[in-house]
Amino acid sequence: MKKKIENAIKEYQCSGCVGGPFESGCYKQDITGIGCEKHCAGTMASGGIGRFFLGMPTGFCRLGPYNDIKLYIYEKFSDYTLGFDKFNIPCWKYFDGKATMVRGLMPRINLPFLYVFLGDYRNEINCLEITKEDLEKMD
Repeated sequence: MKKKIENAIKEYQCSGCVGGPFESGCYKQDITGIGCEKHCAGTMASGGIGRFFLGMPTGFCRLGPYNDIKLYIYEKFSDYTLGFDKFNIPCWKYFDGKATMVRGLMPRINLPFLYVFLGDYRNEINCLEITKEDLEKMD
């Protein structure tokens, strides 16, 4: 596996996963993206916040009432073949210096999604861009 992909899985998925660290051998290739199909957010916060993805930045980490949100990782934006449309709507995008994160909603089935594209693809995605200053104002 390419080092760039392995590092992305370790950073964005493995931290806080109930399956353990990447080195434990729990990794299973995801059929949709390049991430880990066995990934499961295992970190919880009190006060009704619920589970969250420990490796993701504020605003992109909380699962809310949905415990089955998948975190999909793609090496390139072109690897994402579904495309964004009225059934798959991106709401927020954020570039952390290594990857473009997209949080959105599939309104027909009332399901949020979270995608990570390794690289700067902000110009490819039409939605609100969250800045570092925005993240600092979030709790």
